[in-house]
Amino acid sequence: MENALDNFYLNKEEPIKSCLLALKEIILAQNEEITTAWKYGMPFFCYKGKMFCYLWVHKKYKQPYIGIVEGMQIEHPQLMVEKRVRMKIMLVDANQDLPIKTIQVILKKCLALTIKRHSL
Repeated sequence: MENALDNFYLNKEEPIKSCLLALKEIILAQNEEITTAWKYGMPFFCYKGKMFCYLWVHKKYKQPYIGIVEGMQIEHPQLMVEKRVRMKIMLVDANQDLPIKTIQVILKKCLALTIKRHSL
């Protein structure tokens, strides 16, 4: 299990590998109760066992992205809907500096929603 998770990052080409590893650290830094998990063949991030986001590389755009599990309940201009029912994604250009503040704003909204749903 852990190997699949580690290999996801290690098997990527640069600069995508570094970008995904940086995104992983930004996500984990949001709350000490966030953990990583390998689900559906991709790296997920959970808060107290509840999935709230994941990382992947967009097939069409060849860019890393953060997938927000309950994204349809979050409004932000950087989030894209595409053909998903509940999720939205935030594409990240691996060749540019990460928009850390924007990522943190989106993750805070996502985490607040997850915490709220977890406490119900």
